[in-house]
Amino acid sequence: MSRIPEGWEAVIGLEVHCQLSTQSKIFSGSAIAYGAEPNTQASPIDLGMPGMLPVLNVDAVKKAVTFGLSVGAKIAPRSVFARKHYFYPDLPKGYQISQYELPIVFEGHLDIELEDGASKRIGITRAHLEEDAGKSVHEGFQKSSGIDLNRAGTPLIEIVSEPDIRTAAEAVAYLKKLHQIVVYLGICDGNMQEGSFRCDANVSVRKVGAPKFGTRTETKNVNSFRYVEKAIEYEIERQIEVIEAGGTIRQETRLFNPDTGETRAMRSKEDANDYRYFPDPDLLPVVCTPEYIDAIRGSLPELPDAKRARFEKDFGLSDYDAKTLTSSRELAAYYEAVVAASGAEAKLCANWVATDLLGALNKLSKDITESPISADALAGMLKRIADKTISGKLAKDVFEAMLNGEGSADDIIKAKGLVQITDESAIIAAIDDVIARNPQQVADYRSGKDKLFGFFVGQAMKATQGKANPDALNRLLKERLAG
Repeated sequence: MSRIPEGWEAVIGLEVHCQLSTQSKIFSGSAIAYGAEPNTQASPIDLGMPGMLPVLNVDAVKKAVTFGLSVGAKIAPRSVFARKHYFYPDLPKGYQISQYELPIVFEGHLDIELEDGASKRIGITRAHLEEDAGKSVHEGFQKSSGIDLNRAGTPLIEIVSEPDIRTAAEAVAYLKKLHQIVVYLGICDGNMQEGSFRCDANVSVRKVGAPKFGTRTETKNVNSFRYVEKAIEYEIERQIEVIEAGGTIRQETRLFNPDTGETRAMRSKEDANDYRYFPDPDLLPVVCTPEYIDAIRGSLPELPDAKRARFEKDFGLSDYDAKTLTSSRELAAYYEAVVAASGAEAKLCANWVATDLLGALNKLSKDITESPISADALAGMLKRIADKTISGKLAKDVFEAMLNGEGSADDIIKAKGLVQITDESAIIAAIDDVIARNPQQVADYRSGKDKLFGFFVGQAMKATQGKANPDALNRLLKERLAG
């Protein structure tokens, strides 16, 4: 990670485009499924054909209000759609329907956690509803480009932060928190590779203590956390170098090249008046009554920060475990289901879900929703650890077999003969045999070489094929070695 030179400060604001997971587009009934054949999901309304009138998708409004309430924002009792005029090949109308002076969501905030554990509040200026544009396609064409209008009209909220961010790391922390919230809420699938969640980064630099912001550039449509970090770091370094060399920063739109890690100029950056905004004459104002807002507020799910705090309080988990297990709504639900069904200690359940299961899923390139082991199945195995049918060591073998689809924990334990030995007389017999076969090690241990205890544990476990109850084995072994 690059450091900002002493005496300089970056000022960063992010504009996040979040595609809403509605069934149809924001102003038409066209489908929004990703990956369809080009231009098969664009209606005359999306294309702005003469005589076509847009009709607002009420689900998009509900999802925008849901987001606003989740970040402590104000919901406008009356918001207005406007026409934002600009020419681009994938914008056939010549304007985009958006919101300008009266957005539906304004004055919110997001608290992020910094690398040193401190918290910082980032203001959210506004989140407004708008339609997405189409997509220019350059691959596969020679001396021309293709235009795919399937995406045209897809509902978005554009979430605009205050210029409160000072480093690339803070920007990534803000983006990750925002991404987690919209996915938790179920208003966006968060798929960055498909463009469902993408970011424009506004960056300027100034001398520390300077009263005014510097001239900003906007790096468009960055669709990964790592690329956002690299683009911001590069732009900070570039701007400082230009200014220190006696040059000036141009207000412009830039693109990030992930292959080189550099940004390049695309076009000069417009100001708001260049877009010639005016209220869309075909769309009525959106009125959100207090009753409508309260109904949505009452349906909000438990959000990540609240769930994390509850996991620490109710389950006694560390901050790290609670953060891991609440990283997604599905993972948190899986963990709670395991705890409820197994009756095992919450910490034991956390270890198996966060370490063993997530580690296995990572190797399989699967997420928790694709887990080969259901919550009930894992709970079944943890029950057998809790009632001492199997040890934690034997459970590793059972887990691997479950992962390979060999059946339930009880079926595997029975088929492989993995029942733990709890009969102390059998364990003592194994220990006495190990002691009889290793007289020199016994003498060394009794003369003060305590580290040899691990040797005896390993030999005794080997003699019982790993089935001896570990607690009983350790206790009885200490007694027998004591002479």
